[in-house]
Amino acid sequence: MKVLFVGDLSSYARAKQRFEVMQELGYLVKGLSSVTPETERSQNNRPSIWSRIRHKIGYPLDSVNINEKLIPALTNFQPDVLWIEKTNTVFLSTYKKIRQAFPQIKIVYYSEDDIYMPHNRSAYLTRSLPIFDAVFTTKPRNVKELPKLGVRRVVCVFKAYNQSFHRPIVLSTEEQTIWGADVSFVGTFEEDRYEKMLFLAAHGIKVRVWGKGWQKYQNKHPNLLVEAKLVLNEDFIKVINATLINLNFLRKINRDRHTARSVEIPACQGFMLTERTDEHSQLFEEGKETEFFDSQEELLSKVQYYLENDKNRLDIAKAGRQRCLDSGYSHHARLQFIFGKIFP
Repeated sequence: MKVLFVGDLSSYARAKQRFEVMQELGYLVKGLSSVTPETERSQNNRPSIWSRIRHKIGYPLDSVNINEKLIPALTNFQPDVLWIEKTNTVFLSTYKKIRQAFPQIKIVYYSEDDIYMPHNRSAYLTRSLPIFDAVFTTKPRNVKELPKLGVRRVVCVFKAYNQSFHRPIVLSTEEQTIWGADVSFVGTFEEDRYEKMLFLAAHGIKVRVWGKGWQKYQNKHPNLLVEAKLVLNEDFIKVINATLINLNFLRKINRDRHTARSVEIPACQGFMLTERTDEHSQLFEEGKETEFFDSQEELLSKVQYYLENDKNRLDIAKAGRQRCLDSGYSHHARLQFIFGKIFP
């Protein structure tokens, strides 16, 4: 099977992981990046004002000329599937041309975001939704919601980990010092996340935070160590393996009930303490494969308990990884499921 993969092919992107796993599964896959190359982004970290305005009003700039590249790429490659991943810059007119020129091709859209929410859709994507053969979402509620936007077929598949990447590793003493913590969180700033971790800090728990948007919170409390920088690729694995308790918070604006971290952390055999939801309960058994909390008080109580009970914590971490392996939470398993739905 031949697949033309359109998405973010940056080295740190989960789309790149799926692209590579498709190749490992034996598909003939060619990639077309829908975003500006990493090298160019690193030289100009902040998008232009015009680019930000266009994105805000729902008409993002096609900075890589994806609309011009698609038809020639399809003509040269002649794929069975056009996989569009979290790409909001393809015009409806482009999709219509593809439908005319390649009537047999399956056009599918995949996104880890809640694309029923307007902030996760461009005007281009909204107009194009009815043209897809299937839309794959990680949000169960989207199955009933997206048909209201004209989507013909919606399939839910939970998020996944990369089995060759997310794994337990042995750290050197130096690495443990560099990356280690009693409690840590990796992710972008949100007020709710900050308040919960500040609550822990105020009750004597040392918390280490990695991610974007935390700069102005670096000196708010002596127990809250804000690194205010990204940890990507192998560094992320080191943080998870060097941390006794890995916190996982949901993104409320995306109506999250589970996140990619929900499976990536246990797959690394990291002990995860996360918010209690129905989806987390489907993925893991509470108290045996991971731990959940509702309130700040419950969060603090469980942090205190598991910092003092190493064996229980380590047993749960091992069981969490085993659940990931046994229940097929990897990209390999998820993609096999997806392609089974594309070609039943």
